[in-house]
Amino acid sequence: MMMSRTSSRGARITQPRTDAELLRAAQTDPQAFREFYERYAVWVRAWFQRRTESDAAALDLTAETFAEAWRSRGRFRDLADGSGAPWLFGIARNLHRQYRKHDRIETAARRRLGLPLAFAESEDYDRVDERMAAAAIAPALADAVEGLPREQRRALELRVVDQLPYEEVAGRLGCSENAARLRVSRALRSLTLRLGAARG
Repeated sequence: MMMSRTSSRGARITQPRTDAELLRAAQTDPQAFREFYERYAVWVRAWFQRRTESDAAALDLTAETFAEAWRSRGRFRDLADGSGAPWLFGIARNLHRQYRKHDRIETAARRRLGLPLAFAESEDYDRVDERMAAAAIAPALADAVEGLPREQRRALELRVVDQLPYEEVAGRLGCSENAARLRVSRALRSLTLRLGAARG
């Protein structure tokens, strides 16, 4: 949504709302937060990508950052002339510190136990995980996928089921590559939350 003002000549000039205005409006208008999300999501994901060197971690941490921003939007204080970037990246830095701490602890524990440093390093772990998890979560997963918005479900099918590269996913969906990545990220985040709730 745009804000309007009148120029000295009486013409109406349309300006985008500042981050601070969006976050204040988000108290009662989720669309305002969506606009804030779309303004920064690509930047935040790129920031995490550089620090983690992992697409999966970057997408997860980006989702966590905006989830925390949504939860704490009522505590936002405009200390940067309308910009929400310092506040948002402060949240991102905190989450990155937690991620690094957890990663160090988990890696140290695996070394002490003589386990592979990551599940991906062991085909045995993959096979066991696939056999046990697939049967257990299949019904809940099907319900969770069915509950996704249509555009997210389609993006997920193209990327995960058909295993298409993001460039081709974007072409099939008629959107940018970044938009395709965001749709898949949102879908995966929703599935994680739904499956977590079903197990809890």
